Amino acid sequence: MNAALAAFVEGPESHDFAVHHAGIATEHLLKAYLAGIHPALIVDGQHFDSLLHATGLGSHAGPLTKVKTIGLVEAYVRVVKLLPGKIPISKGDLQPLADARNGVAHSAIHDSAQSEVMFTACLRLVDPVLEELEVDPNSYWGPYLVLHDKLVDEQVRQERVAAEALLVKARSLFEQRFGHMSPKERDVVLAAITSKPMITMGREAPVECPACGSQGWMAGEVEAIHVYVDGQVTVDPEEVLLSPQGFHCAACELEVGTKLLLHLSDLPRGIFLDARPHDYIEDEPAADEGIYRGR
Repeated sequence: MNAALAAFVEGPESHDFAVHHAGIATEHLLKAYLAGIHPALIVDGQHFDSLLHATGLGSHAGPLTKVKTIGLVEAYVRVVKLLPGKIPISKGDLQPLADARNGVAHSAIHDSAQSEVMFTACLRLVDPVLEELEVDPNSYWGPYLVLHDKLVDEQVRQERVAAEALLVKARSLFEQRFGHMSPKERDVVLAAITSKPMITMGREAPVECPACGSQGWMAGEVEAIHVYVDGQVTVDPEEVLLSPQGFHCAACELEVGTKLLLHLSDLPRGIFLDARPHDYIEDEPAADEGIYRGR
């Protein structure tokens, strides 16, 4: 990562190298966390020889040099699953970094206008992983710690401003729509228009809107919950976890994506639902990859 930061401070003409090195360093760090849990978590699950090496059965496989591992985005997806609620950027935030890293490596092309945004998203992704690995941030970032802090603080500030702007706009629209109605009339109308979600993903759940107080809907993907029962790890048969990826309120038209959800503290980071995991999850994750109560 030092190579990435060194290139970044050289200015825009070196940002291609900064993005390239940042992408590689981030991928290696994510894989270090996964491999620390089990080496099988970083290999391509469709490549059997790689799985054999990762599980200590390499004598039955081809050369170790032929092992196939996952890329940056897949490593991110696996880490997010293992650290729910701790990674402050979305897959959508990371994808441009992955594309830029590949673009620089293969064709020396990347979107220079987005260099700082991509680079800072990378720094924000790295921070919680360093904490999990118990790596001292001061030693990891070295002389670039101050730069790291300023870049991250500025991006977070911009996102908070954007989130607050969404709330102000939504409250204004709500007042325009319903301010002239009597409370009774307004309640009848709101009950009708907020009864069903306007966004659909794996599952939706009703949540109070942080802008207008009406019933909004949180949408996201469903994950199994692993619990300890009599000393054994098993899947909770009656409850699942909704991992939010978006929110929408039909009353005030507040719509929030993954990036800004983090800045609306009134919205939950996860929602436990009474449901059978088999209704939503075809292939349940292995025990190491699940969501643990109290973890």
